[in-house]
Amino acid sequence: MTKTLACRCEDVTLHDLEDAIARGYTDIESLKRYTGFGTGWCQGKSCVALCARVLVEHGGNAALPITPRPPVHPIALGQLAGLADVAEEDERSGRRPQ
Repeated sequence: MTKTLACRCEDVTLHDLEDAIARGYTDIESLKRYTGFGTGWCQGKSCVALCARVLVEHGGNAALPITPRPPVHPIALGQLAGLADVAEEDERSGRRPQ
C-alpha cells in the first residue's frame, strides 16, 4: 500500500481523509478538525483544494470555507512586518523610535 499525502504539513494521507468521511465527517470543517489538514505551516494553501475535492467525490459538502486560526504562538505585528530587527538595531545604536 502506498502512502499518498493529502497534507504534507500535517502528514494527512488520502486514506485518512477517506476513513474520516466514512466515519461521518462529511463537511469540510469537521473533516479538517478530525484529520488536521490545513492546520500546518501553510495553513491550507497547499492542501485545502485537494481535500475538498476528495470530500465532494465521496459525497460530502465543501461549500463553506474552513475556519482560519491565528498563529499558535503570539507574535508582535512588528515581527510580521519585519520591523523587529530594525527596532533592535535602533535600540543597540541608541536611536530613539520615530
